[in-house]
Amino acid sequence: MNTTTITASSIQRSRRVEQIVRGQPTSDGDGVKLTRVLTQPLQKRLDPFLMLDAFGSDAASDYIGGFPSHPHRGFETVTIMLEGRMRHQDSVGNVGLLEPGSVQWMTAGRGIIHSEMPEQQEGRMAGFQLWVNLAAKDKMTAPAYRDVPPANVPALTLANGATVRVIAGTALGVAGAVSRPTTEPLVLDITLPAGETFDAALPAGHNAFVYVFGGGVVDVGGEAATRVESERMAVLANDAAADGVRLTAVQPARVLLVAGAPLNEPIAQYGPFVMNTTAQIHEAVADFQRGVLAT
Repeated sequence: MNTTTITASSIQRSRRVEQIVRGQPTSDGDGVKLTRVLTQPLQKRLDPFLMLDAFGSDAASDYIGGFPSHPHRGFETVTIMLEGRMRHQDSVGNVGLLEPGSVQWMTAGRGIIHSEMPEQQEGRMAGFQLWVNLAAKDKMTAPAYRDVPPANVPALTLANGATVRVIAGTALGVAGAVSRPTTEPLVLDITLPAGETFDAALPAGHNAFVYVFGGGVVDVGGEAATRVESERMAVLANDAAADGVRLTAVQPARVLLVAGAPLNEPIAQYGPFVMNTTAQIHEAVADFQRGVLAT
């Protein structure tokens, strides 16, 4: 991991919490148990983000079935591995290993079929998967895949002991592991000691949310802070006068901060296909059934 010691900057006005969301327990793939935090009713509000799943269990029975081969079209998936090992294979010929601290950024584009299978029989498996929409002009682009090992995720250490892994976008002048056009996503993995604060700059036009995990508790929003407990997502209010968000750990905490530029385009989703119209969804299903989705 590339670790840089850096001086924190301060924001002038923090965004406030608009809504606190508790995820919905569910399962996906071959019975993998997870919590769906960002669900379809929030897609318009948190555009360009379509879904956030949090998974974490010490019981192999909760994850051992993995995610056998399945298709995607029209968006990007971001897998953030916290603990455990998972093997990726896809129809484009990519093979990769997700290990603790690694990130996988996959652009489904016009179509890809992939699998994500555990490479362990016991122990803890934990992480996140975030879906990021693609603009209409990019939905039929060629699929792409990138593995980012832990050492290639820039990590910042602040004077107050906070650490920030810059997965995507830029934080405190440091470019993250991934940069994407159009949606301009910012994805930060922040670890805060008890009583310490981190100010994250956010573009005024970006939609944003934070997800608190690891058992901690965080006050979000500066002077008018809202307390956010572990395993909760806080949707941040859009405020043209705010230049970022202030996070203060009540207890030692870890926070996923996500922000992005909205596309403001229609969203049509059917399972693993996300397009702009129902007709395009029908086309995606037909292409998959005919075996030409990923050609």
